[in-house]
Amino acid sequence: MKLSISTKLFAAVFASVLLVILVMSAATGWSFQRGFIGYLNDQGITRLEKALPRLAEFYAQEGGWDGVRDDPRRLFDLMRPIPGVDFPLDIPREEAVMPDSTGVLFRTALLDVQKRRVAGYKKITDEAITRPIVVEGEIVGWVALAPFQSVSEGGGDIFRRYQLHTSVIVGVGSLLLATLIAWWISRTLLGPVKRVAAATHRLAVGEYSCRVSVAAQDEVGQLARDFNQLALTLERNERMRRDFMADISHELRTPLSILRGELEALEDGVRPLDRTALDSLQSEVGRLGKLIEDLYQLSLADVGALAYRKSQCDVGELLSQSVELFRERSQACGLNMELKLPSKPCVLEVDADRLQQLFSNLLENTLRYTAAGGRVQIALIPTAKALTIDFLDSGPGVSPEHLPRLFERFYRGDASRNRANGGAGLGLAICRNIVEAHGGQISAMPSPLGGLWLVVHLPYGN
Repeated sequence: MKLSISTKLFAAVFASVLLVILVMSAATGWSFQRGFIGYLNDQGITRLEKALPRLAEFYAQEGGWDGVRDDPRRLFDLMRPIPGVDFPLDIPREEAVMPDSTGVLFRTALLDVQKRRVAGYKKITDEAITRPIVVEGEIVGWVALAPFQSVSEGGGDIFRRYQLHTSVIVGVGSLLLATLIAWWISRTLLGPVKRVAAATHRLAVGEYSCRVSVAAQDEVGQLARDFNQLALTLERNERMRRDFMADISHELRTPLSILRGELEALEDGVRPLDRTALDSLQSEVGRLGKLIEDLYQLSLADVGALAYRKSQCDVGELLSQSVELFRERSQACGLNMELKLPSKPCVLEVDADRLQQLFSNLLENTLRYTAAGGRVQIALIPTAKALTIDFLDSGPGVSPEHLPRLFERFYRGDASRNRANGGAGLGLAICRNIVEAHGGQISAMPSPLGGLWLVVHLPYGN
């Protein structure tokens, strides 16, 4: 049978309290047994010692123990306390001469000099507690007490029953308290855990929208918050996965549809097979190849298999080479491209090929989405901790709500920068992977020129 965690907790608390009660009861009984017997023996010894002067006086007056031997009750009279001697005078005698509930008198015996019994308790053994009776410096007899061996011998049954009764009441109360504590823990602490467990089960079957209410600031509350964050992440990843599949199918279908249409037109003779047709086919094939290559690069980055061979390189020189490759194209688009480099070399431990791929993607993005006649500014700025590379362009700009998502895959911003000749939206995602692989950061913000401002930070010693 499968037991719930509440049942297990209740059983554990109940068993623990019950075990503690049993151990404490046994320890208390043992302690009471030893302590009470010791108390009885101590009281008996005190009674013996206080009676010694009276017994000595009796012997001196009678000249022997015949009076006690002939009348054993006289021994009990001699053992009884005397007002003003054994107890204060202001205590009533009836309180001082109370019946001996401990049974000390009944376990006392009078012995002669040879320790032969004269009167009193008959079962005196060698273990008896003895005290000498001295008259004029000479031992004339002994008074002996048979020590108590058990509580029942000393009349402690009443105390023991009372103790047992009290222990039962305390034990039952403790068990009830343990039950209440287990119930409170089950409801207060395990209740949220059960809700998290149920929500986890729903999450495991794909219900990513499930959430758990957080009502505490302790570890259980932190567990609920972590679960909600996990569910949110999975929900976002699932949404991104679906969007990714939809986008990839769309991006692959578009060039394939154009290629199919072009080929069908050539087959039907609607379009002649000339240089223009071949350029169009080559353009779509190149677009398709670029998309596949970008997807391949991203897949390698996701699994950590994208190779980086870093060495000491002048970042300014790499940036200058990349800008020169796009210089002619920018002039053809009517764009004024400006490059600002520091006077001294800016050397970092980087992968030169990946860094040029980064610059090429950023320049490609800038040239593609900047209107003709605009401006493009690229600047390399060394700081104390990192190199900062700025890519600024003129309009059209990007709405502020779109800026945080520019580096997501297949995201191409708003309509003002999403032209028909736009890319697949993978270039900036690849740029982010390259920058992060070098320990840096890339961000986007509105450009003072009216367009987009992309900022790359590459730290020293990455």
